[in-house]
Amino acid sequence: MRVPTRNFLGSIEPREKPGVPDARAEIERALREPIGSKTLSAIVKPEHKVAIVVDDATRPAPSHLMVPPLLDELNMGGVRDENITVIFGCGTHRAVTHEEAEKLLGENVLNRVKAISHDCNAQDLVHVGKTRKHGTEVYLNRVFAEADVKILTGDVCLHYYAGYGGGRKSVLPAVAGEETIKHNHVMLLHPKAKTGVLEGNPIHEDMVEAAKLAKVDFILNVVINSKGEVVKAFAGDFEQAFYEGAKLVDEMYRVTIDRKADIVVVSPGGYPADVNLFQAYKGVDNVLEVVKRGGVIILAAECPEGHGNQVFYDWMVKFKDLKAAEREIKRNFVLGGHKAYYLMKALQKVQIILASSMPDYYATNIFKLKTARALNDALNEAFSVVGKKAKIWVMPHGNSTLPEVKAKEE
Repeated sequence: MRVPTRNFLGSIEPREKPGVPDARAEIERALREPIGSKTLSAIVKPEHKVAIVVDDATRPAPSHLMVPPLLDELNMGGVRDENITVIFGCGTHRAVTHEEAEKLLGENVLNRVKAISHDCNAQDLVHVGKTRKHGTEVYLNRVFAEADVKILTGDVCLHYYAGYGGGRKSVLPAVAGEETIKHNHVMLLHPKAKTGVLEGNPIHEDMVEAAKLAKVDFILNVVINSKGEVVKAFAGDFEQAFYEGAKLVDEMYRVTIDRKADIVVVSPGGYPADVNLFQAYKGVDNVLEVVKRGGVIILAAECPEGHGNQVFYDWMVKFKDLKAAEREIKRNFVLGGHKAYYLMKALQKVQIILASSMPDYYATNIFKLKTARALNDALNEAFSVVGKKAKIWVMPHGNSTLPEVKAKEE
């Protein structure tokens, strides 16, 4: 794609940090120096049953690097492999396939310990209490709830309504029941439920409370760069270690710019961030603050799996405007519906042109997006909307970068 120089404001790039030379050694270091907690081998007793929550295939967390050192540490504390279960924290996603499990954990781990996928609709979920502030009834995976020692793994990254991924998110939504997840996610209508915000964010507060009710013993989280390399690992207390990770994420991915643009070209960051429209939308959400009202967002996302979520699709068909979607979220929240709500909200502010392999029929008729087969066509279309003098930002790692416009000096 060629952007004329006179229109180009620049590329909004994260302040990437290099990956550590030896990820395994970095993870082992974090386990040796836990934040706000004893070491794992000091926490466990030989007779303990241990549950380790890992991310499913929709997240980039390098579980294959994190789980083996955890197992070694548990063995050091006398825990035998047959007393350890790895749980894929699928939330409301489908179960992990055997192929995915091999990729996520590695064959060696699968041969050593039992691995299961969480099912949010399982009949035998365990009720561990109700969050005080927001009244969420917390139902959790039985194997997780009944384990003597509960360990969370994941990556700390920006998240568009929980503020950040990682930490407490490995309990709610990862191993929680569907009703619990719904009750929590309804709060995404709250103005503080947004990317990079923890203070006053009801979704985050509720997740923390759920993790406390679950009695999480230990976490191991990493921060990765856009190449997927481990920059740093954080282990220990589920809140303290997570907050340290969030600080590093801010250093890398919060980017201040001096002005808004008329057009923003955003790529979610390649596969798997753009596997479908449902995932790729995060890139749009992150740039909404830096495009002018009435401007254009060009979303360059392959979307080989199409829209990626039936509820998202159904809501776009069913609800003609934002108010109707908002009412439905309050009345009968179904996961997936929130994406339709966000997309409708975005479309009130900007036009979105999708450059992807998705059939036009869907993109235009259902998701109300303009489409272009190639980026240059999209750019020409955008110029015809906002004029030839339009200023343009380009953001190549849309799903992980959070640009903010510097407050104007009064």
